[in-house]
Amino acid sequence: MRKITQIAFTVVVMLLLVSCKNTKQKIQEHVSSYNNSSSIKGTGITSTTAKAFLNDNKIEIRIETNLEENDTNKQTYKDSFPDLLKEMIKNDQISKELIEEGVKFDVYFLAYNNAILAQQIVDKEELAVLENAGNANEKVTAKL
Repeated sequence: MRKITQIAFTVVVMLLLVSCKNTKQKIQEHVSSYNNSSSIKGTGITSTTAKAFLNDNKIEIRIETNLEENDTNKQTYKDSFPDLLKEMIKNDQISKELIEEGVKFDVYFLAYNNAILAQQIVDKEELAVLENAGNANEKVTAKL
């Protein structure tokens, strides 16, 4: 009876290990899902794509626009980029689970000629900053 229990336990453990996905598989699934279903709403946005860099544990997200590369647009989108990132996190376009596993999201907001209007790497530290900024804004709004 004890031997049967040990064998059954071993089989269950092996099944659990086989069914668990590693980080690289999760990255691939996230990128595939993002590219198949993602849409980001906003003025001038024409397309968005994600690309996996498995060896670097990184996902690059490119948000392409029809905007011109000029100082006004750079400043506008530099200022509003954190809000866009928070929205992407809220919508799971930037995965908290993957960030907790050490994956970095390198997000680019591009002009029509592929010049960078805004760029941010979202990792554990930046995620904490974005979440704390969101919580601070909610507290200020609640007091008003």
